Amino acid sequence: MRADFLLRNAGELLTLACGPVPRTGAAMRDLGSVPGGAVAAHHGSIVAVGRERDVVATVELDDDATVVDAKGVLVTPGLIDSHTHAVFARTREREFAMRVEGRSYEEIAESGGGIRSSVRAFREASEDELLEVGRSTLTRMLSYGTTTAEIKSGYGLSTESELKALRVIGKLGEEHAVRVVPTFLGAHEFPDEWRDNRDGYVDHIIEEMIPAVSAAGLARFCDVFCEKGVFSVEQSRRVLEAARAAGMEPKLHADELHPFGAAELAGELRARSADHLVCVSDDGVRALAAAGVTAVLLPGTTLSLGKSAYAPARKLIEEGVPVALATDCNPGSSMTESMQIIMSLASMALRMTPAEALAAATVNAAWACGTEDVVGMLEVGKAADLVVWEVDDHRAIPYHYGVNLVRKVVAGGVVVRDRDETLVV
Repeated sequence: MRADFLLRNAGELLTLACGPVPRTGAAMRDLGSVPGGAVAAHHGSIVAVGRERDVVATVELDDDATVVDAKGVLVTPGLIDSHTHAVFARTREREFAMRVEGRSYEEIAESGGGIRSSVRAFREASEDELLEVGRSTLTRMLSYGTTTAEIKSGYGLSTESELKALRVIGKLGEEHAVRVVPTFLGAHEFPDEWRDNRDGYVDHIIEEMIPAVSAAGLARFCDVFCEKGVFSVEQSRRVLEAARAAGMEPKLHADELHPFGAAELAGELRARSADHLVCVSDDGVRALAAAGVTAVLLPGTTLSLGKSAYAPARKLIEEGVPVALATDCNPGSSMTESMQIIMSLASMALRMTPAEALAAATVNAAWACGTEDVVGMLEVGKAADLVVWEVDDHRAIPYHYGVNLVRKVVAGGVVVRDRDETLVV
């Protein structure tokens, strides 16, 4: 068969193509290791993967094929960031300094900061301005090995501005090497004009926003910030049921700051994912496990907010909940584009093994994004999205933290990042 891309001489090729999707329990430690591996692709899709001698014997390279010599190092699938707010107008370093001085996230929000400050800036920004910020953010993600990212709206909080956000997200997906998954998050916070009529805003989301988003075909998922002081369990249920009826699959920001019953709701609705889960109850863990809902853990947010308690990753894994990882890249509570630092935090703070962290950042994150048929594993038919690392052992990724260990990034069979060259995209 023909191939226009060949990666050869991988010291250790981790395919992750070795078990069920998503992974749970002990299966999260099986990485599908192929020593001396190779990957061949044609028109962006993998056509052969395995030991180099077998792959080379299987394919016929085009005359102008790209050949990448991995030089005996580690090769993995591209990383997948399954929870981000990567389209925003302005950063909020002033609030970061306030937190360092002892102000809580809730106090900052009540004083006019938090999500509502991002909303005010977002509404004033043009689509071109938002695209410029989004491109820069995705390019930094790419440089750290991320080849797929979910991006939520939620800084518009009006029909016009939420549609603007989703249009920008869609344009980024069309033009950037990072594969983009769009999520509608109109229920992120109550905007200033609706703060005295919260049920009215919920009605507005259901009756106007969701139909407009659905008609435009701009979002795969619908998310709700189900939390004390934001959207109640019943309000969240109403929004997500309406979204599902309109063709969007449910996700939840769940039990981040308080045990609130959001994980139980995620289980009830069989949501694609429940995210954060720092304060999830035992009943919530059981509900997620029973319904097969993926827990997307965001340790960067816990670190950035100065909290001491992290999500109970070990309990979730031991109870059979699929666990994924994400940056929660956003201007307020987790300003990072690096899935590498998130994997380090997963091992150091969540007590996940390096193998579990890698599975959570690839195959399980793909499931959380609904892209499991395309990315997350290196196998025939999947996209040729992969990372060539500077290290030869996957355990070195969380171990050697605070630096960029990526040598090359390949997206769709094209080298889009090279350590020794400028960014291609």
